[in-house]
Amino acid sequence: MGMSNTVQQLSVFLENREGRLDEVLAILAEGGVNIVALSLADTSDYGMLRMIVSDPHKGRAVLKEAEITAMLTDVVALRVPHATGSLSKAMHQIVEGEVNIEYMYAFANGSDAAAVLKSDDPARVIDILKGSGFDVYSADEAYRANM
Repeated sequence: MGMSNTVQQLSVFLENREGRLDEVLAILAEGGVNIVALSLADTSDYGMLRMIVSDPHKGRAVLKEAEITAMLTDVVALRVPHATGSLSKAMHQIVEGEVNIEYMYAFANGSDAAAVLKSDDPARVIDILKGSGFDVYSADEAYRANM
């Protein structure tokens, strides 16, 4: 499983054609896989759908059955208090620790927000954040939508 504090993100390349996103979402729904968070970025040629889901391995399997390639990637899910500057403070610590963040997406969630961070060294990001007093969601919390 890797580290207990990394979360597995399910990523899918989408061709830029009508109905492709709907198709992927429908396959996950039919497979009983809940989407907790998602980010969709596009280029002129394709889209990249990144998701935190209730069961990443099952999500990849049901997509594979439908001949859709999906990847699992270790990411960090950071709890961000709803207070001005919280995310900035976390980013500052990561920069000070000399770790690169490749991309990030975030969403509001009840009394907090969650920021999903992709780094080439997620273990180091977790150590830096925890050492600076930040809270990182466990995989179980993330997959159960307790973020």
